[in-house]
Amino acid sequence: MKEKSLPKYIQLKKEILVWLDTGKLQPNEQMPSENEISEQFGLSRQTVRQTLGELEKEGRLYRLQGKGTFVADARESESRVETQTIGLITTYISDYIFPHIVRGTEAAIRAKGYRLLLSSTDNDKGRERESLSMLTSQPLSGLIIEPTKSAEGNPNLAYFLALNNRRIPYVMINARYPEISCPSLVIDDEEGGSTAAQHLLELGHRRIVGFFKTDDQQGVLRLKGFMRAHQQEGCLLQPEFVVAYRTEEKAEKPIAEAARLLDLPEEERPTAFVCYNDELALQLLEVIRQAGLTVPQDISIVGFDDSPLATASEVKLTTLVHPKAEMGEDAARMLFELIESGGALIPESKTYKPSLIMRESTRRM
Repeated sequence: MKEKSLPKYIQLKKEILVWLDTGKLQPNEQMPSENEISEQFGLSRQTVRQTLGELEKEGRLYRLQGKGTFVADARESESRVETQTIGLITTYISDYIFPHIVRGTEAAIRAKGYRLLLSSTDNDKGRERESLSMLTSQPLSGLIIEPTKSAEGNPNLAYFLALNNRRIPYVMINARYPEISCPSLVIDDEEGGSTAAQHLLELGHRRIVGFFKTDDQQGVLRLKGFMRAHQQEGCLLQPEFVVAYRTEEKAEKPIAEAARLLDLPEEERPTAFVCYNDELALQLLEVIRQAGLTVPQDISIVGFDDSPLATASEVKLTTLVHPKAEMGEDAARMLFELIESGGALIPESKTYKPSLIMRESTRRM
Protein backbone atom coordinates (compact mmCIF):
# COMPACT_ATOMS: atom_id res chain seq x y z
CA MET A 1 0.00 0.00 0.00
CA LYS A 2 1.21 3.52 -0.83
CA GLU A 3 -0.16 7.05 -0.33
CA LYS A 4 1.07 7.14 3.27
CA SER A 5 -0.65 10.49 3.95
CA LEU A 6 -4.07 8.81 3.70
CA PRO A 7 -5.66 7.13 6.75
CA LYS A 8 -4.74 3.45 6.90
CA TYR A 9 -8.30 2.23 6.41
CA ILE A 10 -8.59 4.34 3.21
CA GLN A 11 -5.34 2.87 1.90
CA LEU A 12 -6.63 -0.63 2.60
CA LYS A 13 -10.00 0.18 1.05
CA LYS A 14 -8.32 1.26 -2.19
CA GLU A 15 -6.28 -1.94 -2.27
CA ILE A 16 -9.34 -4.16 -1.80
CA LEU A 17 -11.25 -2.20 -4.47
CA VAL A 18 -8.44 -3.03 -6.88
CA TRP A 19 -8.95 -6.72 -6.04
CA LEU A 20 -12.66 -6.39 -6.79
CA ASP A 21 -12.38 -4.23 -9.91
CA THR A 22 -9.64 -6.34 -11.55
CA GLY A 23 -11.40 -9.62 -10.90
CA LYS A 24 -8.77 -10.91 -8.47
CA LEU A 25 -11.78 -11.79 -6.31
CA GLN A 26 -14.93 -12.94 -8.11
CA PRO A 27 -18.60 -12.26 -7.15
CA ASN A 28 -19.74 -14.45 -4.25
CA GLU A 29 -16.13 -15.52 -3.52
CA GLN A 30 -15.23 -15.43 0.17
CA MET A 31 -12.91 -12.67 1.33
CA PRO A 32 -9.75 -13.50 3.29
CA SER A 33 -10.38 -13.38 7.03
CA GLU A 34 -9.74 -10.27 9.11
CA ASN A 35 -6.67 -11.98 10.61
CA GLU A 36 -5.27 -12.82 7.17
CA ILE A 37 -5.75 -9.27 5.85
CA SER A 38 -4.35 -7.84 9.09
CA GLU A 39 -1.18 -9.96 8.79
CA GLN A 40 -0.78 -9.30 5.06
CA PHE A 41 -0.81 -5.51 5.42
CA GLY A 42 0.47 -5.12 8.97
CA LEU A 43 -2.72 -3.43 10.16
CA SER A 44 -4.83 -3.83 13.28
CA ARG A 45 -8.00 -5.93 13.11
CA GLN A 46 -9.97 -2.81 14.03
CA THR A 47 -8.70 -1.04 10.88
CA VAL A 48 -9.53 -4.09 8.76
CA ARG A 49 -13.00 -4.38 10.32
CA GLN A 50 -13.65 -0.67 9.66
CA THR A 51 -12.65 -1.03 5.99
CA LEU A 52 -14.74 -4.14 5.41
CA GLY A 53 -17.70 -2.48 7.13
CA GLU A 54 -17.52 0.51 4.78
CA LEU A 55 -17.35 -1.71 1.71
CA GLU A 56 -20.31 -3.69 3.02
CA LYS A 57 -22.34 -0.48 3.46
CA GLU A 58 -21.45 0.52 -0.10
CA GLY A 59 -22.72 -2.81 -1.41
CA ARG A 60 -19.35 -4.12 -2.59
CA LEU A 61 -19.25 -6.87 0.05
CA TYR A 62 -21.85 -8.80 2.02
CA ARG A 63 -21.70 -10.78 5.25
CA LEU A 64 -23.26 -14.16 6.02
CA GLN A 65 -23.78 -14.93 9.69
CA GLY A 66 -21.33 -17.58 10.88
CA LYS A 67 -19.66 -17.93 7.47
CA GLY A 68 -17.75 -14.73 6.74
CA THR A 69 -17.58 -11.87 4.24
CA PHE A 70 -18.13 -12.34 0.50
CA VAL A 71 -17.77 -10.31 -2.69
CA ALA A 72 -21.05 -8.84 -3.90
CA ASP A 73 -22.21 -9.15 -7.50
CA ALA A 74 -21.74 -5.79 -9.26
CA ARG A 75 -25.31 -5.79 -10.58
CA GLU A 76 -26.66 -6.43 -7.09
CA SER A 77 -24.44 -3.63 -5.78
CA GLU A 78 -26.02 -1.21 -8.26
CA SER A 79 -29.46 -2.32 -7.07
CA ARG A 80 -28.48 -1.66 -3.45
CA VAL A 81 -27.28 1.84 -4.33
CA GLU A 82 -30.60 2.59 -6.03
CA THR A 83 -32.53 1.66 -2.90
CA GLN A 84 -30.43 3.30 -0.18
CA THR A 85 -32.54 3.94 2.89
CA ILE A 86 -32.75 6.65 5.53
CA GLY A 87 -34.57 5.82 8.77
CA LEU A 88 -36.67 8.39 10.63
CA ILE A 89 -37.76 7.71 14.21
CA THR A 90 -40.07 10.25 15.84
CA THR A 91 -42.19 10.13 18.98
CA TYR A 92 -45.28 10.43 16.80
CA ILE A 93 -45.86 10.40 13.04
CA SER A 94 -49.46 11.24 12.17
CA ASP A 95 -50.29 13.55 15.09
CA TYR A 96 -49.86 17.25 15.69
CA ILE A 97 -46.76 18.87 14.05
CA PHE A 98 -45.07 15.60 13.09
CA PRO A 99 -46.57 15.20 9.58
CA HIS A 100 -44.91 18.54 8.70
CA ILE A 101 -41.52 17.30 9.96
CA VAL A 102 -41.92 14.04 8.03
CA ARG A 103 -42.91 15.84 4.81
CA GLY A 104 -39.88 18.13 5.04
CA THR A 105 -37.56 15.17 5.61
CA GLU A 106 -39.13 13.05 2.88
CA ALA A 107 -38.88 15.81 0.26
CA ALA A 108 -35.15 16.28 0.89
CA ILE A 109 -34.45 12.53 0.96
CA ARG A 110 -36.36 11.77 -2.24
CA ALA A 111 -34.49 14.57 -4.01
CA LYS A 112 -31.30 12.59 -3.31
CA GLY A 113 -32.78 9.33 -4.63
CA TYR A 114 -33.09 7.67 -1.22
CA ARG A 115 -36.16 6.07 0.31
CA LEU A 116 -37.51 6.90 3.75
CA LEU A 117 -38.41 4.30 6.36
CA LEU A 118 -40.59 5.66 9.19
CA SER A 119 -41.06 4.46 12.73
CA SER A 120 -42.86 5.91 15.76
CA THR A 121 -42.18 5.35 19.47
CA ASP A 122 -45.36 6.93 20.92
CA ASN A 123 -42.89 8.46 23.39
CA ASP A 124 -42.27 5.06 24.96
CA LYS A 125 -38.73 3.82 25.71
CA GLY A 126 -39.60 0.19 24.92
CA ARG A 127 -40.97 1.17 21.53
CA GLU A 128 -37.89 3.26 20.86
CA ARG A 129 -35.85 0.10 21.44
CA GLU A 130 -38.09 -1.81 19.03
CA SER A 131 -37.74 0.92 16.39
CA LEU A 132 -33.96 0.99 16.70
CA SER A 133 -33.80 -2.81 16.55
CA MET A 134 -36.02 -2.94 13.47
CA LEU A 135 -34.11 -0.27 11.56
CA THR A 136 -30.62 -1.49 12.44
CA SER A 137 -31.47 -5.05 11.39
CA GLN A 138 -31.45 -4.03 7.73
CA PRO A 139 -29.17 -2.03 5.39
CA LEU A 140 -29.36 1.59 6.49
CA SER A 141 -27.51 4.60 5.08
CA GLY A 142 -28.32 6.91 7.97
CA LEU A 143 -30.82 7.71 10.70
CA ILE A 144 -32.73 10.76 11.94
CA ILE A 145 -34.10 10.25 15.43
CA GLU A 146 -36.13 12.23 17.92
CA PRO A 147 -35.17 10.99 21.40
CA THR A 148 -37.97 9.45 23.45
CA LYS A 149 -38.60 10.93 26.92
CA SER A 150 -35.27 12.69 26.52
CA ALA A 151 -35.27 14.02 30.10
CA GLU A 152 -35.38 10.49 31.55
CA GLY A 153 -32.10 9.02 30.36
CA ASN A 154 -31.22 6.63 27.57
CA PRO A 155 -31.71 2.92 28.36
CA ASN A 156 -31.16 2.13 24.66
CA LEU A 157 -27.54 3.29 24.56
CA ALA A 158 -26.39 -0.10 23.21
CA TYR A 159 -28.21 0.56 19.93
CA PHE A 160 -26.47 3.90 19.48
CA LEU A 161 -23.12 2.25 20.17
CA ALA A 162 -24.02 -0.32 17.50
CA LEU A 163 -24.70 2.49 15.04
CA ASN A 164 -21.32 4.01 15.89
CA ASN A 165 -19.54 0.68 15.46
CA ARG A 166 -21.20 0.08 12.11
CA ARG A 167 -20.34 3.66 11.07
CA ILE A 168 -23.98 4.47 10.34
CA PRO A 169 -24.35 8.25 10.72
CA TYR A 170 -27.27 9.77 12.60
CA VAL A 171 -28.61 13.13 13.73
CA MET A 172 -31.14 14.00 16.42
CA ILE A 173 -34.05 16.42 16.25
CA ASN A 174 -36.00 18.35 18.93
CA ALA A 175 -33.64 17.08 21.66
CA ARG A 176 -30.39 15.14 22.11
CA TYR A 177 -29.37 12.51 24.62
CA PRO A 178 -26.57 14.31 26.51
CA GLU A 179 -24.13 11.36 26.45
CA ILE A 180 -24.37 11.00 22.64
CA SER A 181 -22.03 13.00 20.41
CA CYS A 182 -23.88 13.69 17.17
CA PRO A 183 -25.22 16.69 15.28
CA SER A 184 -28.62 17.86 16.49
CA LEU A 185 -31.35 20.30 15.49
CA VAL A 186 -33.29 21.83 18.36
CA ILE A 187 -35.34 24.87 19.24
CA ASP A 188 -34.06 27.19 21.96
CA ASP A 189 -36.80 25.90 24.25
CA GLU A 190 -35.59 27.81 27.30
CA GLU A 191 -35.77 31.06 25.37
CA GLY A 192 -39.22 30.07 24.13
CA GLY A 193 -40.53 29.50 27.65
CA SER A 194 -39.05 32.80 28.75
CA THR A 195 -40.52 34.68 25.77
CA ALA A 196 -44.01 33.31 26.46
CA ALA A 197 -43.90 34.32 30.13
CA GLN A 198 -42.26 37.68 29.40
CA HIS A 199 -45.00 38.55 26.93
CA LEU A 200 -47.66 38.00 29.59
CA LEU A 201 -45.67 39.79 32.29
CA GLU A 202 -45.33 42.81 30.01
CA LEU A 203 -49.10 42.78 29.57
CA GLY A 204 -49.44 43.15 33.35
CA HIS A 205 -50.21 39.53 34.30
CA ARG A 206 -48.83 38.37 37.65
CA ARG A 207 -50.76 35.16 38.26
CA ILE A 208 -49.52 33.03 35.36
CA VAL A 209 -49.76 29.23 35.37
CA GLY A 210 -47.23 27.21 33.39
CA PHE A 211 -48.07 23.69 32.15
CA PHE A 212 -44.99 21.67 31.13
CA LYS A 213 -44.44 18.02 30.13
CA THR A 214 -41.22 17.29 31.96
CA ASP A 215 -40.25 13.83 30.75
CA ASP A 216 -38.97 15.57 27.61
CA GLN A 217 -36.03 17.99 27.57
CA GLN A 218 -38.21 20.45 25.66
CA GLY A 219 -40.62 20.75 28.58
CA VAL A 220 -37.85 20.97 31.18
CA LEU A 221 -36.17 23.79 29.26
CA ARG A 222 -39.45 25.65 28.63
CA LEU A 223 -40.16 25.46 32.36
CA LYS A 224 -36.67 26.81 33.08
CA GLY A 225 -37.28 29.77 30.77
CA PHE A 226 -40.73 30.36 32.31
CA MET A 227 -39.18 30.55 35.80
CA ARG A 228 -36.29 32.70 34.59
CA ALA A 229 -38.66 35.33 33.18
CA HIS A 230 -40.43 35.61 36.54
CA GLN A 231 -37.11 35.97 38.36
CA GLN A 232 -35.85 38.64 35.97
CA GLU A 233 -39.10 40.56 36.41
CA GLY A 234 -38.90 40.22 40.20
CA CYS A 235 -42.30 38.48 40.18
CA LEU A 236 -42.99 35.76 42.74
CA LEU A 237 -44.09 32.45 41.21
CA GLN A 238 -46.42 30.43 43.39
CA PRO A 239 -45.58 26.68 43.53
CA GLU A 240 -49.16 25.73 42.59
CA PHE A 241 -48.79 27.82 39.42
CA VAL A 242 -46.30 25.31 37.96
CA VAL A 243 -48.01 22.16 36.66
CA ALA A 244 -45.54 19.45 35.63
CA TYR A 245 -46.77 16.22 34.06
CA ARG A 246 -45.52 13.17 32.19
CA THR A 247 -46.63 11.75 28.85
CA GLU A 248 -48.92 9.22 30.54
CA GLU A 249 -50.64 12.05 32.45
CA LYS A 250 -51.13 14.49 29.60
CA ALA A 251 -54.80 13.60 28.98
CA GLU A 252 -55.85 14.19 32.57
CA LYS A 253 -53.49 16.01 34.94
CA PRO A 254 -53.14 19.43 33.25
CA ILE A 255 -56.89 19.57 32.57
CA ALA A 256 -57.76 18.67 36.17
CA GLU A 257 -55.26 21.18 37.56
CA ALA A 258 -56.51 23.94 35.27
CA ALA A 259 -60.12 23.31 36.35
CA ARG A 260 -59.10 23.40 40.02
CA LEU A 261 -57.20 26.68 39.66
CA LEU A 262 -60.01 28.33 37.71
CA ASP A 263 -62.35 27.48 40.56
CA LEU A 264 -60.40 29.67 42.99
CA PRO A 265 -61.89 33.03 44.13
CA GLU A 266 -61.41 35.73 41.51
CA GLU A 267 -58.71 37.54 43.49
CA GLU A 268 -56.63 34.31 43.65
CA ARG A 269 -57.53 32.88 40.26
CA PRO A 270 -54.83 32.86 37.54
CA THR A 271 -55.16 35.40 34.77
CA ALA A 272 -52.99 33.61 32.19
CA PHE A 273 -51.77 30.18 31.07
CA VAL A 274 -48.49 29.26 29.35
CA CYS A 275 -48.89 25.84 27.69
CA TYR A 276 -46.31 23.23 26.74
CA ASN A 277 -47.78 23.17 23.24
CA ASP A 278 -50.76 24.26 21.14
CA GLU A 279 -52.42 20.87 21.56
CA LEU A 280 -52.69 21.45 25.31
CA ALA A 281 -53.69 25.09 24.83
CA LEU A 282 -56.68 24.00 22.75
CA GLN A 283 -57.74 21.53 25.46
CA LEU A 284 -57.48 24.22 28.11
CA LEU A 285 -59.62 26.58 26.04
CA GLU A 286 -62.45 24.12 26.58
CA VAL A 287 -61.72 23.94 30.33
CA ILE A 288 -61.91 27.73 30.47
CA ARG A 289 -65.27 27.72 28.67
CA GLN A 290 -66.63 25.08 31.05
CA ALA A 291 -65.63 27.31 33.96
CA GLY A 292 -67.82 30.07 32.50
CA LEU A 293 -64.82 32.21 31.56
CA THR A 294 -63.64 33.61 28.23
CA VAL A 295 -60.34 34.06 26.40
CA PRO A 296 -58.75 36.58 26.52
CA GLN A 297 -61.18 38.65 28.60
CA ASP A 298 -60.76 36.50 31.73
CA ILE A 299 -57.78 34.31 30.88
CA SER A 300 -54.95 34.92 28.44
CA ILE A 301 -53.29 31.84 26.97
CA VAL A 302 -50.05 31.21 25.06
CA GLY A 303 -49.26 28.01 23.15
CA PHE A 304 -46.09 26.68 21.57
CA ASP A 305 -45.25 25.33 18.06
CA ASP A 306 -47.57 27.47 15.84
CA SER A 307 -49.26 24.25 14.73
CA PRO A 308 -52.38 24.17 12.52
CA LEU A 309 -54.34 23.93 15.80
CA ALA A 310 -53.28 27.49 16.66
CA THR A 311 -55.77 28.88 14.16
CA ALA A 312 -58.28 26.01 14.20
CA SER A 313 -60.57 27.37 16.95
CA GLU A 314 -62.61 30.56 17.11
CA VAL A 315 -59.91 32.05 19.36
CA LYS A 316 -56.64 32.23 17.42
CA LEU A 317 -53.70 31.36 19.66
CA THR A 318 -50.73 33.51 20.50
CA THR A 319 -47.91 30.98 20.18
CA LEU A 320 -44.20 30.35 19.62
CA VAL A 321 -42.98 29.19 16.20
CA HIS A 322 -41.59 25.68 15.59
CA PRO A 323 -39.74 25.31 12.23
CA LYS A 324 -41.39 21.90 11.49
CA ALA A 325 -40.83 21.22 7.76
CA GLU A 326 -37.63 23.30 7.77
CA MET A 327 -36.25 21.16 10.60
CA GLY A 328 -37.02 17.99 8.62
CA GLU A 329 -35.28 19.35 5.52
CA ASP A 330 -32.28 20.60 7.50
CA ALA A 331 -31.93 17.25 9.29
CA ALA A 332 -31.83 15.41 5.96
CA ARG A 333 -29.25 17.81 4.53
CA MET A 334 -27.12 17.48 7.67
CA LEU A 335 -27.30 13.68 7.46
CA PHE A 336 -26.25 13.70 3.80
CA GLU A 337 -23.18 15.77 4.72
CA LEU A 338 -22.20 12.97 7.09
CA ILE A 339 -22.94 10.24 4.54
CA GLU A 340 -21.17 11.87 1.61
CA SER A 341 -18.05 12.75 3.60
CA GLY A 342 -17.87 9.30 5.17
CA GLY A 343 -18.08 10.96 8.56
CA ALA A 344 -15.01 13.14 7.90
CA LEU A 345 -17.09 16.33 8.00
CA ILE A 346 -19.24 16.78 11.11
CA PRO A 347 -21.92 19.44 10.54
CA GLU A 348 -22.50 21.95 13.30
CA SER A 349 -25.62 21.43 15.37
CA LYS A 350 -28.39 23.93 14.76
CA THR A 351 -30.53 25.82 17.26
CA TYR A 352 -33.63 27.63 15.99
CA LYS A 353 -34.66 30.83 17.75
CA PRO A 354 -38.40 30.78 18.52
CA SER A 355 -40.39 33.89 17.68
CA LEU A 356 -43.72 34.89 19.20
CA ILE A 357 -46.78 35.19 16.96
CA MET A 358 -49.34 37.42 18.69
CA ARG A 359 -52.97 36.65 17.93
CA GLU A 360 -56.24 36.91 19.84
CA SER A 361 -55.65 34.80 22.94
CA THR A 362 -53.72 37.36 25.02
CA ARG A 363 -54.56 40.87 26.19
CA ARG A 364 -53.33 43.54 28.57
CA MET A 365 -54.60 43.42 32.14
